[in-house]
Amino acid sequence: MRKSEGGGFMSSLSALDAFPKVNEDFFKKTMSGGVITLVASFLMALLFFSELRLYLAPQTTHELVVDTSRGAHIDINFDVTFPKMPCSWLSLDAMDISGEMHLDVASHDIKKQRLGPGGAPVSTTEVHNVHQTQKKQKDGQNVTCASCYGAESEQYKCCNTCDDVREAYQAKGWVLNNVQNIEQCKDDGYLQMINEQQGEGCHMWGHLSVNKVAGNFHFAAGHSYQSGSMHIHDMAPFNDKVLDFTHKVHSLSFGQPYPGMKNPLDGVMQLVPQKATGGHPGQKAPTGMFQYFLKVVPTDYIDKAGIRTNTNQFSVTENFRESAEPAAGGRSLPGVFFFYDLSPIKVHIQEQRASFLHFLTNVCAIVGGIFAVSGLIDGTVYQAEQVIRKKIELGKHS
Repeated sequence: MRKSEGGGFMSSLSALDAFPKVNEDFFKKTMSGGVITLVASFLMALLFFSELRLYLAPQTTHELVVDTSRGAHIDINFDVTFPKMPCSWLSLDAMDISGEMHLDVASHDIKKQRLGPGGAPVSTTEVHNVHQTQKKQKDGQNVTCASCYGAESEQYKCCNTCDDVREAYQAKGWVLNNVQNIEQCKDDGYLQMINEQQGEGCHMWGHLSVNKVAGNFHFAAGHSYQSGSMHIHDMAPFNDKVLDFTHKVHSLSFGQPYPGMKNPLDGVMQLVPQKATGGHPGQKAPTGMFQYFLKVVPTDYIDKAGIRTNTNQFSVTENFRESAEPAAGGRSLPGVFFFYDLSPIKVHIQEQRASFLHFLTNVCAIVGGIFAVSGLIDGTVYQAEQVIRKKIELGKHS
């Protein structure tokens, strides 16, 4: 009794079979069917591995949000070579619209390497702020109260070193010309170093930490100082010298890198246009101001492990401004200037891996779809062969 019930249940299951089996005697294999099977198998394999590659590769999503961060800082990483500007001639300044300034930056985060005319390092010694070094050399020496050459004030009553004279003039907002006539500057190591390094180049690299507001940083010649609202570089030692700011930006970034990040200035080489004039009237000299206008976009990058990297991307517009003799006398400041502005929009970039169920669904769709389509094609081809064969047989028979 139980056996018959079991057999009936099994019979009921057999009736639900959606894949009825056909005896092999009723199958007929054709050459066209074999060709279609090979093509279908190749397409299945091709689409399967393509889907597998997409599944294994992380999917990246981009989202734009308003940047609401406050009081943050940005690390500016740079690596620049000046093949025709000696290290002792260069100064690095950074300032922003909040009023914060870093003049003649010479911290342990900024390094300089002297380069010979051919580009090879002159020495392995890192060059720091020569201005500060020369000032330290004067410390401890017993000197009398020397003249400030008309720049005496409550702060500067005596100028015993060349640096003292410069600072007294800067406090007055004056430019110190004719340095050779200043008694304290006759043995000035700074002027000596300027003359000794003429014809050399400089490799400068490091990073700056600045406020997250619009600002600029620039490489220019001479010591810099602030007089009221004026930012001034002491160009007196370079009146008879050519200032060629041809340069190569090996790398420039705002923050940490992330996979796939591209900085548009990496590897850029800039030459001074041959038509540029400067120095003295009628004298051809490659001098001018390179200007880079950067639009910095705050970016959050989240990898597939969930690790977040706060960084920045940027776009750039370039311009060269030729130095010229202003009508008031003196020349406009040559150098390399980077002006940056912050975007109010932040970009969220996140890596995600597709779900396995999604991958499995796509694989089933590929296999089933190609199998169904190839079956339709095979049936159509077989029917067409049968019709053609019958027509041929009828033609022979008649």
